[in-house]
Amino acid sequence: MTNNLTVLGLESSCDDTAAAVVRRTADGAADILSSVVFGQADLHADFGGVVPEIAARAHASKLDVAVKQALTEADLTLNAIDAIAVTAGPGLIGGVMSGVMCAKGLAAGASKPLIGVNHLAGHALTPRLTDQLNFPYLVLLVSGGHCQLLIARSATEFMRLGGTIDDAPGEAFDKVAKLIGVSQPGGPNIERAAKTGDATRFQLPRPLLDRPGCDMSFSGLKTAALRARDALIAAQGGLQPQDQCDLSAAFQSAVADVLVEKTDRAITAYLDVGPRSPAIAVAGGVAANMQIRHALENRATDRGLRFVAPPLALCTDNAAMIAWAGIERYQLGLVDDLTLAARPRWPLDTKSAALLGSGKKGAKA
Repeated sequence: MTNNLTVLGLESSCDDTAAAVVRRTADGAADILSSVVFGQADLHADFGGVVPEIAARAHASKLDVAVKQALTEADLTLNAIDAIAVTAGPGLIGGVMSGVMCAKGLAAGASKPLIGVNHLAGHALTPRLTDQLNFPYLVLLVSGGHCQLLIARSATEFMRLGGTIDDAPGEAFDKVAKLIGVSQPGGPNIERAAKTGDATRFQLPRPLLDRPGCDMSFSGLKTAALRARDALIAAQGGLQPQDQCDLSAAFQSAVADVLVEKTDRAITAYLDVGPRSPAIAVAGGVAANMQIRHALENRATDRGLRFVAPPLALCTDNAAMIAWAGIERYQLGLVDDLTLAARPRWPLDTKSAALLGSGKKGAKA
């Protein structure tokens, strides 16, 4: 590549409305010129989780604001942008549609190329944005809606080694937080409560560790936390603050143990591929959990792999990762037109059997 390439990215797949401008320089380095994220935590706090209709309406009202702010912070006009990348799936369909329609309008109005990006690819390619990681690398994509162990072979080719067969870890964090009376968002607030908790007080299970392979399950762990809560309520009439902290610590430790053990198994399969510079990356919102991050880093070090974890701001949903994934696709000549459709389901590995089954709209994961 001989010239800079500057891409505007849009992200609206769940409950964060984001826009960012990212530039790839002639030497291949990445420069995040701006990254704007409008969260919706306050809008969903009373519901114990994300309400799709509320999320979609918030995206529709904030996307243009986010784009304007991202361009202003980057000190660029839309005419200076080379292409527009947008999350086209998977995600909550109302939010994805909001982003796709906004991107189409911008692309048509400014006569710019349009690039539809898989949200999961955005997360999986973030280590290349932050650390210029070479292919192939192993990535644990772990978030509120997804959990997969993948070998990233290229910007468009991912081989899934395993994943969750039910709840994603982030979803389980949110549900357990609601069960034990910890405020939303569940992930960071359970992590905060766990800091003063006793992880050994409750003996929670480590699902599927007795079975071979890299697939995971967190639904039963959530149920075990519910039963522990109910036993406390029956014995003492309610939960005390320390009970919440101890349950949080026990649950978080169980999740960490499962992720580390399953990742260790994936490392073995990945090393069989014979990578020249073995590396593992963790991406997605749950990668912001420091206990999980440190546990994975220690295991990677033990196995002799380089460990890469993005800055916390790039773990959760953001548009910088979408802009970068758009750059990767643009370099391969993969550009869409105005028929680009929003997709609620869009697996990264299209060759492997679906983990969660398929329906009329395609494979879920």
